[in-house]
Amino acid sequence: MTASQPLSPAPSLDRIRVGSAPDSWGVWFPDDEQQVPWQRFLDEVAQAGYSWIELGPYGYLPTDPARLTDETGRRGLKVSAGTVFTSLHRGPEVWDATWEHVAQVAELTRAMGAGHLVVIPSFWRDDKTAEIIESPVLDAGQWRALTTGMERLGREVRERYGLDIVVHPHADTHIDGEENVARFLDGTDPDAVGLCLDTGHYAYCGGDSVKLIETYGERLGYLHLKQVDPEILADVVANEIPFGPAVQRGVMCEPPRGVPELEPVLTAAQALGVDLFAIVEQDMYPCPPDQPYPIAERTRRFLRSCGA
Repeated sequence: MTASQPLSPAPSLDRIRVGSAPDSWGVWFPDDEQQVPWQRFLDEVAQAGYSWIELGPYGYLPTDPARLTDETGRRGLKVSAGTVFTSLHRGPEVWDATWEHVAQVAELTRAMGAGHLVVIPSFWRDDKTAEIIESPVLDAGQWRALTTGMERLGREVRERYGLDIVVHPHADTHIDGEENVARFLDGTDPDAVGLCLDTGHYAYCGGDSVKLIETYGERLGYLHLKQVDPEILADVVANEIPFGPAVQRGVMCEPPRGVPELEPVLTAAQALGVDLFAIVEQDMYPCPPDQPYPIAERTRRFLRSCGA
């Protein structure tokens, strides 16, 4: 390309709806003194140019639908999804406690007009101490409990609340990299269980997001846009560093500084021909309170340059 030739316009990504989440403000817990107040998150996410948000950990944002509707509405914000954590691999004995948590979040999610519930498997490490609390490998019986339990959850959430569940592969859980994600998707009913692809977690666990979209595109119901710093990740893998301490080292980084490249991911998602939320997340817990906003603003600008 010569200096006189104009730059090619960014491709149209008209099926992709971009948003952000409390996670990008260093929020992992409902209440933690190291996190920014929820009012500041709402103010800054709107100022950074986002119109869609997730609820984050239940209890961080107000749980009264009327109040939350007022707080989001006057900032021009809408809710795309709620999030729940489950331990369904432990079998039927955890169902009642799981449903109690899920119903609470699903009720608020529906009341806010959202259509998705992001389901994250429970960690086999403690997310604060990094202590290993159960085996990182499931046996055949636990896999059956996980897949049948998730199918039941998907059907009941849809029947009772009209929401679609999208399961989120995550570092330090039993659904993480290519092998376990494929096993989970192959073992669950597509009509009951969708996929939330988090590009950062999948790369962290060695996966290729574009390949996953091309292979299991019919399962993709939701996206989390995230990148990892490959140099820090190499050290994390070499030294078997748990996810929490890895985040504190900066393994999740600001786009477009890391991997995977987000433009090919967005292009592959657009090619599916369905409407998809693409929610920006950058794990930063804990972080200085003034750190998230400038990153969020730059990331939004970057995604606009990609056509999103």
